[in-house]
Amino acid sequence: MTKEQDQGAMIPGREYQIRALCLISPAAAQKELERIGVDPAGINHMLPKLEQHALLVPQVRAAAANILKQEMLSLGGDAAVARGTVACSVSSTDVLLIGTRKQLLTLCNKLTGQPFGLKTLASQLALFLKTVQQPPTIWQTSRRQLSLERPLIMGILNVTPDSFSDGGCYSTVEQAVERALQLEAEGADLLDIGGESTRPGAPLISAEEEQERVLPVIEALANRLSIPISIDTWKSSVADACLTAGAEIINDISGLNFDPALAEVIARHQAGLVVMHTRGTPQQMQQDTAYTDLMGEVTASLLQSAASARSAGIAHEQIALDPGIGFAKDLHGNLELLRRLSELCSLGYPLLVGTSRKSFIGKTLQREAAADRLFGTAATVAHAVTSGARIVRVHDVQAMKDVALMAHAINSQ
Repeated sequence: MTKEQDQGAMIPGREYQIRALCLISPAAAQKELERIGVDPAGINHMLPKLEQHALLVPQVRAAAANILKQEMLSLGGDAAVARGTVACSVSSTDVLLIGTRKQLLTLCNKLTGQPFGLKTLASQLALFLKTVQQPPTIWQTSRRQLSLERPLIMGILNVTPDSFSDGGCYSTVEQAVERALQLEAEGADLLDIGGESTRPGAPLISAEEEQERVLPVIEALANRLSIPISIDTWKSSVADACLTAGAEIINDISGLNFDPALAEVIARHQAGLVVMHTRGTPQQMQQDTAYTDLMGEVTASLLQSAASARSAGIAHEQIALDPGIGFAKDLHGNLELLRRLSELCSLGYPLLVGTSRKSFIGKTLQREAAADRLFGTAATVAHAVTSGARIVRVHDVQAMKDVALMAHAINSQ
């Protein structure tokens, strides 16, 4: 096999980005098998046959797609391809692999000797299936490992005059410190401090002004809080000062796209990182909410941000992903992201979801005031945890911790 043949499945310059469109967990089936009294060795043999997957592999050359189709059919599964693929009247197609875990693992073995880049796909597919089966269990910050065995509650503290929900409420250091200690007492696992509003249309402020707002609060809290402090910023100078003062995590709405120096700062401090998907700054983002493939773009953007972080020396265990609910998405886009969160949970990183009191909840429920969106927020938090999110960012810590832990208990027992 030539090198050209082995790389020939993909459109030049692209890597496979496998996405899970549906996952049928075998957990309930395993309990039934145990109840029936099946031999443990038999359970281990049967479970891979019960876990059904539908995995999307984008932009595969027609010749390679035909091999995938034939191999999946021979295994009892299937592969959906575009019309014209069999006759090669189209140059490439997305491929939807449909089969059990056992069938897909067998496919990996069968592809290792195939041309057209399918050997590469086989190794990536095998890694993907392992990631789905073994989701991340820890999130590393600069000072500790956070267990992801249960969902983490990230409490929101905005020291801004213009945030959509609590702007101006905690504008002095004393007010901010009191609120932070209250959130910790309510059960927050992390505290996320923001010094610049990122609501749609919010004006940009200078790094100096943002730092003046957040740094005194961090310095006052560093030796009083037992939980990690996260800073909601995309500016490298602000991040550097805050991490030096005691913060452990940077929550970057830009996904490392606004300030090219930010990744190096995070790597140097060995801090935790949240990369989020958006389009443009808060001033423009709601003018660009139309997507041909929302999940495809969000997935590709998050994986690219994670790759950029790793290239800068940030470890895989330090990175979490945020799909950016409310950022460059309209009502229908936000609801679609929530409905399909499980696809993002299969990417191999912890997923953070922030829906608290956001306007799409108000539009759905006709609740104009942000303070009236508690129960709508609770529904989204429960759904996010059920879908696999491991960090939820909320204003109402005590109530949402109850919601998150209850949803987790239902789905983990």
